[in-house]
Amino acid sequence: MRTLSEIGDLLGLDPGSLRPAGAAAGKVPVAEVRDRAASRPRGKLVLITGMTPTRHGEGKTVTAIGLADGLQAIGRRATVCLRQPSLGPVFGVKGGATGGGRATVEPSVPINLGFTGDIHAVAAAHNLLASLVDNHLYHGNAIGLDRSRVLWPRTLDIEDRALRHILTGTGNDPHMPPAPSSFVIAAASEVMAILALAKDYPDLKARLGRILVGFDGSAQPIRASALHAEGSMTAILRDALEPNVVQTAEGTPAIIHAGPFGNIAHGTCSRLAIELGLAGSEYCVVEAGFSTELGAEKFVDIVTPVLGVDVDAAVLVVTLRGVRVQGGASEDDSVRPDLPATERGLVNVEQHLANLEALGLVAVVALNRFPGDSPEETEVLRTVCRAHDVDVVESRAFDEGGAGCRELAEAVRAIASLGRRSHPLNAAGTEPQEQLRSIVTRLYGGAGIEETPEALRDLEELSRIAETAGPICVAKTQLSLSDDPHRFGRPQGFVSPVHRYTRSAGAGFTVAYLGSIETMPGLPTHPAAERIDVSPDGHIVGLV
Repeated sequence: MRTLSEIGDLLGLDPGSLRPAGAAAGKVPVAEVRDRAASRPRGKLVLITGMTPTRHGEGKTVTAIGLADGLQAIGRRATVCLRQPSLGPVFGVKGGATGGGRATVEPSVPINLGFTGDIHAVAAAHNLLASLVDNHLYHGNAIGLDRSRVLWPRTLDIEDRALRHILTGTGNDPHMPPAPSSFVIAAASEVMAILALAKDYPDLKARLGRILVGFDGSAQPIRASALHAEGSMTAILRDALEPNVVQTAEGTPAIIHAGPFGNIAHGTCSRLAIELGLAGSEYCVVEAGFSTELGAEKFVDIVTPVLGVDVDAAVLVVTLRGVRVQGGASEDDSVRPDLPATERGLVNVEQHLANLEALGLVAVVALNRFPGDSPEETEVLRTVCRAHDVDVVESRAFDEGGAGCRELAEAVRAIASLGRRSHPLNAAGTEPQEQLRSIVTRLYGGAGIEETPEALRDLEELSRIAETAGPICVAKTQLSLSDDPHRFGRPQGFVSPVHRYTRSAGAGFTVAYLGSIETMPGLPTHPAAERIDVSPDGHIVGLV
């Protein structure tokens, strides 16, 4: 492990500018990030995305870390940028989110269990606004907020399905009558999306002020600024806006900052993290949440326009285990070779390759190897990818760290040197419904969309208050290219139901909800929390 000072040197930071923040982590002042982004040559931006995942993921984080280490191993300065783990998945299905085997970011346990407190700050700022709304109603409601049209929920960074719909004001207080409300997980909070997209403190404050809280009795929008909430919310988020610097197990700089979910929000680390990574290294490796139709699409359509930087190279992470599932194998059976299932499931990989082409991304496939993968299955994968002029490189990051990703690093270096650039799927100014139709038909394989009356009313209201500008952010399952988690492979010709639209005015995008996606997940039958414990000597165990 390197010292924090050594990691700062690798990023080109001035001595003393990396402020210690907990065990082996440091924060970089926002002004320092902005100055470096404006004055330093920009490195290559490498996007890590993947095929449709199984419930346990396909190893994008391991691959991202291994690639950064592999680039360092071939003599290239690299930085990996990741989202901060949410406690919801840590204690739920996935467990930790700091990589695995010999491809990890360190210190992994503190990173998984709260890290520098940024997500706690997001939850506090979010809930402060909810408290200010109720307090304003209690003290006379001078701005005329319609109690029945309050939109702002509460938040919590733990999965708890019982809080999806709640009733507040049940204490028989005549000033606070019962009213419906809800909770979202902190990674789905608009405050998290704002933190990830803000460029500095004035921008953060302005975005928070634009949050749509509800409507008054004349159906006019009420924003957080009407409650004078943006200043105190910014104060809570002051330190949280500073990117967090740690390192991989091999001493490669790693920046872990912000954590919007990829199947609900835009699913990537903060713009400040990426700007710091681009200014401090030749290659900035960024992982986007879930697969190409979610993480990659949102990265290109939502994040790169804000960054003002396009993607230079993409890596599509594929596992034969995942391909078998897409070909009809059960998750239990998917650990064993099954050539027929592999042949059937490769249509899923083909759709993801087509999606990358639609976004202007030049890619290499990283085959994340698992024990039991057969040479015959690997060759079938290579044949399909060759038909799309895409190379397949085996990634052995889990077992070998950076040494197992040297070939992948060389492949990324080669395609990043081609000078190709990504481009958004839809032109700026495209209407929300047309954006959504384009995403569904071109990236999901669907025939179109079907909006419920509620969704049409939502969009009509957003149009009335001039809140439809900017990109669409789709909220849907990550377990299928479609909106149905039980449709595997490459679904075709389906119509995606759109249940509602909401506006993240501070983040600058409109969220379309497809299928049965929830903004407050629930824990599985046997959550990861059941195996996490503390040993008698104080060491945390069971966190993987």
